[in-house]
Amino acid sequence: MVVDADSNPFEVGCACEVFGAPVRAGIGRALYDFRVVAPRRGVRMRDGLFTIEATGTLADLEQAQTVIVPNRPHHDDPTRPAVLAAIRRAHRRGARLVGLCTGAFTLAEAGVLAGRRAAVHWDLAGTFAQRYPDVRVEPDVLFVDDGTVLTSAGSAAALDLALHVVRSDHGAEVANHVSRHLVFAAFRDGGQRQFVPQPVPALVDRSLAPVLAWAAGALDQPLSVADLAGRAGTSVSSLHRRFRQEVGTTPLAWLTAQRVALACRLLERDDAGIDVVARRAGLGSAANLRSVLKRQVGLSPSDYRRRFSAGSRPTGPATAGQPRSTG
Repeated sequence: MVVDADSNPFEVGCACEVFGAPVRAGIGRALYDFRVVAPRRGVRMRDGLFTIEATGTLADLEQAQTVIVPNRPHHDDPTRPAVLAAIRRAHRRGARLVGLCTGAFTLAEAGVLAGRRAAVHWDLAGTFAQRYPDVRVEPDVLFVDDGTVLTSAGSAAALDLALHVVRSDHGAEVANHVSRHLVFAAFRDGGQRQFVPQPVPALVDRSLAPVLAWAAGALDQPLSVADLAGRAGTSVSSLHRRFRQEVGTTPLAWLTAQRVALACRLLERDDAGIDVVARRAGLGSAANLRSVLKRQVGLSPSDYRRRFSAGSRPTGPATAGQPRSTG
């Protein structure tokens, strides 16, 4: 991870918490070879609250498989040329680049977002789009995974993107373990809205929480949006409105995301047939499971199992075959 003058401590802390544990409790191994680097040894953090001393230099980026770029609270200030050059070199050799929050400005300034999709804090989306018209801004999502370049929206979305990276590298079971350790939602897909108008319902007993808990325990059943509406005692149109207000997505998108997450866990835990996994996860058929998993995870069920099943997981920290976060 690269830090530079006035970097935001929150995003730095998120990256350190998710990627930096030398031995992850409950897993028994490090997930990444994580390093914090900087253009110079002492870095003054945002608003001069404190100074950190990086343990590495930009030269360490030459071997990094994943590079988390510095965020830029003062996005009008240009990034150091040495940092931009290091990012461009990493991009040319195929390293994965991650921009947390205003890190998207750094990536765009380096020229690696041209023609790509990107997420940025909703309050800065207009400024970003005007400054970088060659980037396709998605102003109302938590994060965007555009292959080798990933970006997240406002501060808390940094955790969503970081857990998405862990899930992509190590599977749903490991990502769930990390999220539980952080006491953070295990799965919020990138398409959810950044800004939920009513994040905490005025009356808890009228929230969707009981409906969500009921549905999560019955994913193997042929649930429909109408079933959820009936359980909530409301119309389908009202349910859609309440989901947007409280969850930040649609009922069907939430249901599909929960089923995909369950299917991933089942694929990791045992060797049941693909059709059995599809039925247990409520996805109906093996063909539907293949289609949905390919669309949302980028892998077929058999490829996912080969990569993430318990017997195929490495016992040591990330090596050449697995991306490592560094800076």
